[in-house]
Amino acid sequence: MKLFRLAAVLAVVAGPAYGQMPQLNLLQDAPSKTPEEKAAEAERDKAYKETLKKIPDTKASNDPWGGMRADPPKQPAPKASAATSAPKKKSGTAAN
Repeated sequence: MKLFRLAAVLAVVAGPAYGQMPQLNLLQDAPSKTPEEKAAEAERDKAYKETLKKIPDTKASNDPWGGMRADPPKQPAPKASAATSAPKKKSGTAAN
């Protein structure tokens, strides 16, 4: 029984320590690319970037439910200066 407890304690203690060991890569890195492969990759990248430039910018809203709403989105009202606006009067009681 003591042996079983000792093995359990060692497993609990050794588990986190095993997880902290450095990961060694024993496989060699992939071979480097040939000049032909590098040129082909550069050509693909150039074609990709040119294709991205052909995509138009979207200016309109892309709200699919925009026409289904009962009231359209309200535009912000122009701001009036504080000097021209009249002070607001309180209405109701203090219990409101």
